[in-house]
Amino acid sequence: MRLVCGVDEAGRGPLAGPVYAAAVILDPGRPIAGLDDSKRLSERKREALAPIIRELSISWSIASASVEEIDAINILQATLLAMRRAVEGLPTAATEALIDGNRCPPLSIPARAIIGGDALEPAISAASILAKTARDAEMRRLHQAFPQYGLDRHKGYDTAFHRAALAQYGPASFHRRSFAPVRALLEVAQ
Repeated sequence: MRLVCGVDEAGRGPLAGPVYAAAVILDPGRPIAGLDDSKRLSERKREALAPIIRELSISWSIASASVEEIDAINILQATLLAMRRAVEGLPTAATEALIDGNRCPPLSIPARAIIGGDALEPAISAASILAKTARDAEMRRLHQAFPQYGLDRHKGYDTAFHRAALAQYGPASFHRRSFAPVRALLEVAQ
């Protein structure tokens, strides 16, 4: 039986937090209405769809690569690592993977990269939603411990508020030291 998983990531661009990836095998007999690229959906819509995706999919998996891994191997390699972990973590193994973007992680199954796939392939859209909602939940969790950075508002992205907090409080353990704005602050502090 052909089991195709869609794979997407969330959090390549932020200055803080892990990069997340998800893999989803949709059940053709149980279609999910409203799937789209997570960036085109409101936070409320993503949060409503995530449990439906988890319930109705044949299989799903969410994985991440840590800030330490991002800083050690770069964001592209860390993203591919998180994607590989997500595919390998599927409780029901896929026979093929459709990857959002222009590169495929090294996998033991055939994989095809699809630019803009999160808006074209429902399984990739579902993966996009799961990765984004999981990463947002992690940012809200970090916000509880470090409210001064406003992670609940900007989710770690490079905003004026986030830069001002970084300048005032300095980088925390969850900031990506290899990213230029954080690296620049660390160099000034030395």
